[in-house]
Amino acid sequence: MLPVFEGDARISTRVTLVPGSAFDVDALAALERSGARTVSWERACGDKHDLILTASPKGALHALSGPRVVMPHGAGFNKTVTGEGSQPLLPSGLDPCFLLVDDEPWAALHALAHGEQITRLAEHCPPAAARANVVGDPTLDRLLGSIGHRERYRAVLGTGERRLIVLTSTWGPESLMACRPELPGELVGRLPHDAYQIALVLHPNEYSRTGSFDLRRRLAPALSSGLVLPGPYAEWASLLVAADAVVTDHGSTALYAAALGRPVIGAYEGGSELIPGTPMAQMLAASPRLSEASDLDRVLPAAEALDTRQFADAAFALPGQALSRLRSELYRLLELSPPDVPAAPQPLPQPGSAPHRPSAFAVRANVSGARIAVARFPPNTPEEVHHLAAEYPDAGPRQIQSAAVLWRRAQPASPEPHSSNWTAGGWTARVLDEAPGCRTAAAILTPERCLVRSRSAGLLSLRIEACRTAGRVVRTDPAGVVSAVHAWLGAIPHWTPPVSLVCDFGPVAVQVEVTPAESADLGYEL
Repeated sequence: MLPVFEGDARISTRVTLVPGSAFDVDALAALERSGARTVSWERACGDKHDLILTASPKGALHALSGPRVVMPHGAGFNKTVTGEGSQPLLPSGLDPCFLLVDDEPWAALHALAHGEQITRLAEHCPPAAARANVVGDPTLDRLLGSIGHRERYRAVLGTGERRLIVLTSTWGPESLMACRPELPGELVGRLPHDAYQIALVLHPNEYSRTGSFDLRRRLAPALSSGLVLPGPYAEWASLLVAADAVVTDHGSTALYAAALGRPVIGAYEGGSELIPGTPMAQMLAASPRLSEASDLDRVLPAAEALDTRQFADAAFALPGQALSRLRSELYRLLELSPPDVPAAPQPLPQPGSAPHRPSAFAVRANVSGARIAVARFPPNTPEEVHHLAAEYPDAGPRQIQSAAVLWRRAQPASPEPHSSNWTAGGWTARVLDEAPGCRTAAAILTPERCLVRSRSAGLLSLRIEACRTAGRVVRTDPAGVVSAVHAWLGAIPHWTPPVSLVCDFGPVAVQVEVTPAESADLGYEL
């Protein structure tokens, strides 16, 4: 709501927290990071305010003096929260016990996203509905306005041509993380790393309940294998813009994904929280369901065939108009003329950082003549694989000693006046001496050049040709190419250089030229 006041020096904002929330510590931390000025609840109750804005009707908001506006967060009234309110199974946000004081509505305005929400509010609390108006959804408008940044978000995430699958979890006992906490790790473990990227978007309350430290500890194996875990606030929306498909429980996030046209796959285990007949319930009923992580390849085409925007249309009205309509309503209550400069949604921030780059892979490589199909998985995958490949020195000692393929990436030159660096030829020889289980050592010099030292084939240079298609240049991880060449050398013991290979990595096929080692590669400083 606050963007409607941008550029207006007449407006000062202060933030207070309504007592009683189980998540107030994290809310205070978020406010501190934002730079917003806060006041205590006691002081807020003693002051007179020109306008009071809230995203929830719960708590003693009627104790604050001034016109009050409720703009519910989320995508409508789709679920109930067990153990709160005056009636069991009443949709959260529609309970009269939170909306009325002495049988009168305490809010001057309920700013809603769709006319269907006014209808439902009128069903449960007619006096509050009489003060409701449809303004649209500012979060949706920000998402829609950020579509042009999709490629930038994917570049920060290192997605490339892979399919980005985003898991979304609400909070509470029926959430995905409460009912299927193993699913993120299972998807990371079963889906080829070069074909899929997996992200997990959690409700801020789940971050608050668990704590970032414990959350990362629990997810550590998946995070080390490349799972993306965005921050709990604006970053989640950037992930939806970047996504290729969404796997969801019954939380509102999936309806925002549907508004972007993203395929939706259900992972809700059922229960009493989802309200029948709501847009979220209708979408989950129509969408394919993911029963097992290994089923994703099978259900994804069915999800892609379903146009999810029809369900979002039942939750969001007036796309692109939320800030202008909300500005009119709020300045009316302030009895002020709005600024001449129109309010416009700001693009979403790009994801804070790239995910952890895995340092070891279990590799399945199928050789058919001069073509190799490669699928790389985490070392603990249940999938059938052929060899272990590890990065030196980032992988652990056990993986380095067990790996059939070891690789090292060249580092930028040190700015210090004194330095001592291995050459690619020297390092690969040293590795084969120190790791008797290693059959192939590779120095990755650039995205297009590698030096390979094979126990069976000797010293080789690899030239990796970027895939150029439809005006785009697509590159794959050279470490995967090294595994492909290692498998090919094992399957084709007799060959005469030079030779051209085709390596398939998920959606990308790259040409690789294998030649005797070039002197420039042997002497390349790592």
